[in-house]
Amino acid sequence: MQLYQIRKYTSADYTTWNDFISQAKNATFLFHRDFMDYHQERFEDYSLIVEDEKGWVAVLPANKVGVELHSHQGLTYGGLVLQPNFKIEKALLVVKSILQTLYVSGFKTLIIKELPPIYCSFFSDELKYVLFLVEANLVRRDTLAVIDLKQPLLLSKDRKEGVKRGVKNQLIVQEETDFSSFWNSILIPNLKEKHDVKPVHSLTEITLLKERFPKQIRQFNVYKNDQLLGGTTIFESQKVAHSQYISASDSKNELGTLDFLHHHLLTTIFKEKQYFDFGISNEAQGKKLNAGLSYWKESFGAHCVTQDFYEVNVAHFTKLEGVLV
Repeated sequence: MQLYQIRKYTSADYTTWNDFISQAKNATFLFHRDFMDYHQERFEDYSLIVEDEKGWVAVLPANKVGVELHSHQGLTYGGLVLQPNFKIEKALLVVKSILQTLYVSGFKTLIIKELPPIYCSFFSDELKYVLFLVEANLVRRDTLAVIDLKQPLLLSKDRKEGVKRGVKNQLIVQEETDFSSFWNSILIPNLKEKHDVKPVHSLTEITLLKERFPKQIRQFNVYKNDQLLGGTTIFESQKVAHSQYISASDSKNELGTLDFLHHHLLTTIFKEKQYFDFGISNEAQGKKLNAGLSYWKESFGAHCVTQDFYEVNVAHFTKLEGVLV
């Protein structure tokens, strides 16, 4: 008999889910149902709730694709969300219960997308250890460029020169509540021209999310004489300010647009945060690295933090038997 009951999330769980997320040791606002559900028509939600006789002990934000269960593909990160006082022995038994339930339900594979450690309130590698025990396969590894804001900011000569050009050109950084000018004039045209893609979030979607999370989603634009030159969209969590989008006009190097903008964010707006996350510079499922983009981020003093993606055969729940001694 299983120690834990595993069941699917339903809309009746909305309030309890969000309360659990707000107290978890490894969660951000992206796991709030108002964020997860903004694009619910794109995914078959199959988020799981783990309960014992006292109540909820863990949740797994997820969606179903055939016989695969994925860490929710509409989110940047995922994994097993845990209570603050969660112990590793309990994590082992919880994962066993999840895998066994999935196996009985006809699933073949569980695909886990890690939450990078900088986003956790406490150390939270229990799942990584259990994935080792069930012989999960590492299928992708991305590299985040992260600045520890509690350390002295070490800009390269190139970045310092860029900031100076911004000052010389009298650039101004403004926080905006309207995303339309950045989206329509800068972001969408640049992504189309350089990569032939669209932003992950449409203008309608990012506007909706801003309404739902006004303190966590912020837009900073750079202007010269009222002309929009570029900007960045920040997703702000408890410990981390993350650049979700960064884009600028072709004059960015000449005017120092993005150097000036990010120096301002690092030294003024988010100086009390613990980390600034520039995000990944990877392509092709982690197999390629955009060297120029990575260099630009690292020249602000950013260092590498990895995010791993694992594939688990759910039948391997049996490998967790006899582990505890």
